[in-house]
Amino acid sequence: MTPFIAELIGTCLLILLGNGVVANVLLHQTKGNNSGWIVITFGWAIGVFVGVYASASVSGAHLNPAITIALAVQSNDWSQVPVYLAAQMLGAMLGSFLVWLQYRQHYDETTDANLQLATFCTAPAIRNNFYNLVSEIIGTFALMLGVLFIAKPNETLGALDALPVALLILGIGLSLGGTTGYAINPARDLGPRIMHALLPIKGKRDSDWAYSWIPVVGPIVGAVLAVLLFKSIQ
Repeated sequence: MTPFIAELIGTCLLILLGNGVVANVLLHQTKGNNSGWIVITFGWAIGVFVGVYASASVSGAHLNPAITIALAVQSNDWSQVPVYLAAQMLGAMLGSFLVWLQYRQHYDETTDANLQLATFCTAPAIRNNFYNLVSEIIGTFALMLGVLFIAKPNETLGALDALPVALLILGIGLSLGGTTGYAINPARDLGPRIMHALLPIKGKRDSDWAYSWIPVVGPIVGAVLAVLLFKSIQ
């Protein structure tokens, strides 16, 4: 398996389980309807665990353009960045498509177009571009810095190596996710947002492109700042 395939599969699994739990909670007439924020954050944590576990041994399990770019800044090696970013975007789009296929009938039963959109991409609880951007920067800063401290050489949990990152994602969701829905990953937001625009969803709204740059720029800035801080204290 190549790094491209590993990143594609890992990101696909991440989005399938992550956006899948959002669909289960938000869409009408599902078994998990209205089960709440705790269910969503745990679902995303499991999605990260499975995605990282599936891809770590081949690609390092970036699954996130912000992490790929930040690590390139750290190493000054940009040779694999286009490959990783393409795989992550395609994987996110594929995962989102599978969520739509899984919940196809429930999209038809859901008349609230904002709930439909929320199963694909993030939106702020209070819309303010500056503070929304700051939220994504802080959330991804915490993610990247946490990953850098977790990924220490010669320290391993064996088959549970993916667990610390999953717990980190759980903590970010519980603690910091209430403002913007914690995209903290450009591919996680942009790939599914594109799918929302393309898929035939009954009664859907626009894909909120005016907001779409925030969950792309914010995570990249946050991850790069974390790498710069980490380098300065080593």
